[in-house]
Amino acid sequence: MNNQPITSPLPEFLDPFNIAGNMQAVSQAWLNEPVKLQESLDEFFGQVQLVNTQILERFLGLEHQDEIPASQFDARFKDPIWQENPISDSIKEYYLLITHWVEDTIFNTPNIDDITRRRTAFWLRQLLNALAPTNFYWLNPKALERSITTGGKSIQTSIEQFITDWQNGSIPMVRPNAFKVGHDIAATQGEVIYQNYLFELIQYKPARTKVYQTPICIIPPWINKYYILDLSSKKSFVNYLVQQGFNVFILSWKNPDETMNSVRFEDYVYDGAYEAVKQVYQHCNNQPVHAVGYCIGGSALSMLMGWMANQPKHEKIINDWTMLCSLVDFSEPGDIDVFISEPSVKHIESIMSQTGFLEGRAMEHTFRMLRSNSLVWNYFVQQYLLGEQTEDFDILSWNTDTPRLPKAMHSYYLREFYLNNNLVKPNALTVRGKPVDLHKISAPLYAVGTEQDHITPWKSTFKIASIVNSTCRYVLATSGHIVGILSPPVSPAKRRYWVGEASGITDAEKWKNEQNKIQGSWWTDWTQWLIQQDGKKISAPKIKDSIRPAPGDYINDD
Repeated sequence: MNNQPITSPLPEFLDPFNIAGNMQAVSQAWLNEPVKLQESLDEFFGQVQLVNTQILERFLGLEHQDEIPASQFDARFKDPIWQENPISDSIKEYYLLITHWVEDTIFNTPNIDDITRRRTAFWLRQLLNALAPTNFYWLNPKALERSITTGGKSIQTSIEQFITDWQNGSIPMVRPNAFKVGHDIAATQGEVIYQNYLFELIQYKPARTKVYQTPICIIPPWINKYYILDLSSKKSFVNYLVQQGFNVFILSWKNPDETMNSVRFEDYVYDGAYEAVKQVYQHCNNQPVHAVGYCIGGSALSMLMGWMANQPKHEKIINDWTMLCSLVDFSEPGDIDVFISEPSVKHIESIMSQTGFLEGRAMEHTFRMLRSNSLVWNYFVQQYLLGEQTEDFDILSWNTDTPRLPKAMHSYYLREFYLNNNLVKPNALTVRGKPVDLHKISAPLYAVGTEQDHITPWKSTFKIASIVNSTCRYVLATSGHIVGILSPPVSPAKRRYWVGEASGITDAEKWKNEQNKIQGSWWTDWTQWLIQQDGKKISAPKIKDSIRPAPGDYINDD
């Protein structure tokens, strides 16, 4: 295998993600293996013959299963018209044939490293997704049918919507102002009881006369706003906990501006997570808390835990901790690694140097690219080919409400976590001059991953079980990074999960195979686990030291 660094034939400023370099490397690797290349081409033309037979039989009205079926997660061709119309069916099959062969060929490239394969496949997939027949009016039978049934009005609506969105510079996933923060979403009653330059701390109004004495302090990601955990009441993670009799606190992070360009990651750990937990601890009569971290908030929580564990005399302010879709070992970070390399990080840093922060829309576009079929082209087809309005969906409204990221913090995060994977290395990082060692953490841990997570892959989140020196109960929930976490108990149950003790286990797939798949919400298992840590109840406290009503002021920072 060639271990020489792959460089782009284009100047770095034109190709910061080294797209051309990776594609050139894959092409050259195949040219160096002409026999294997010929075998791959022979296989492709064999599949062409099978597809031709399928198309012929369907044109003759005969039954024939798809030779190249669409993935069960690919919604583009779910409409029966793509099978019923023989012309559309043939276009679909040739497209899927070429797409599958190209991707399979890239992943089978000989004598080249996996990351080059993955990055090449990702960027070619973006092109292939864009060229899907569903995205072209004259090739999309559903769009043609709709223009006929609406008497051409769908075309007029599509053009008007396209002009508006072109001027705004984005393809919207939800109508602007479809939801009002503090009314439709982020509406659980509470008060801001503390504020500093990084966050407001919200305490929620108890729903019971008795509450569990151990408070919950939630550290959400600052890449998006906190109310993903407090959407409409039926989905609200916060509201569910309040209704179960917990005393709940959450951080609402400030949206940084150019004056915060020097705010560091350790500031988010010390002045953010640590300060919040300390405030909750003191506010609840020095009661150690249930600490909860989600995504990057969980990574910050783990850094805090490793920092405190490395100081034997540090006061115990956290009773136990929960990690929701959070990484501590970044060696296999999932699809996001296509954007993480030395040239690409330099490119991002150069952008941030101009303003002092990374604009929130840049993060939104990045995450949408990771699932471009569902988060980009789906809306392109819906609005610009079918002339339909987007549905009002609270998660999508939250997804577009993206804050900025300070330059110093984000640069550190990309370099120390993704490029160098230093969080998992003992004493490689420090907080306020004191080293961090995750291996010394002994507080009980509850960790959650989600089966289809493309941002924090579940097998990577599972690694924490063998890193920390504590008991670990792990849950694998179905669905993805957001929906898998927002899994309220409903009847009949829509979600499923695997759960079991995972302390010291390194083989995630083996662990999964040894657990039973449970129908229902993992929320119920988690709350029972919290009660086992400390189930004593006290009289519900009155909220004191109120600064302003929830959701506070920081949530509205633009």
